[in-house]
Amino acid sequence: MAETALIVIDVQNDFCPGGRLAVAEGDAILPAVNALIAAHEHVILTQDWHPKRHSSFASSHSGRAPFETVDAAYGAQTLWPDHCVQGTRGAAFKAGLDWTKAELVIRKGFRPAIGITHVTLCGLATDYCVAYSALDAVTLGLAVRVEMDACRAIDLGGSLAAMTVKMRDAGVTLA
Repeated sequence: MAETALIVIDVQNDFCPGGRLAVAEGDAILPAVNALIAAHEHVILTQDWHPKRHSSFASSHSGRAPFETVDAAYGAQTLWPDHCVQGTRGAAFKAGLDWTKAELVIRKGFRPAIGITHVTLCGLATDYCVAYSALDAVTLGLAVRVEMDACRAIDLGGSLAAMTVKMRDAGVTLA
């Protein structure tokens, strides 16, 4: 469908086995993601792209450890290990990802004027970046589908189940 865009989320070295914030079997989604890329006319990639000392990094909070939660001005913030730092190998797309067809690489931004009404999402991690992107897309009035077989979750304290419910309740199609 020409009016549907595939958005591939954060398939980067730091989110795959051996990375700084590895998602279990994160690299196992590559065949499914590449098949989706081949099947879509419009492909967009997101790339986590943090500056050093990003506020979501535990290392930026004295005495705090990764996966703890702190209160931020916008609400609860899970603290992460330093990951996907701009220009590092960890921030690069995972080898084997067929990303050259992408029309747009978004480093966590948004372009409203591209005529897209439907989005299909896949990538890492289901319960954080994928889920929040899906919820944001619904809020923007887009029809949203998440290809669950082309995603993997961190599943921190039941986060996958919680975000699956939130996505379904918001009208996201989970395939």
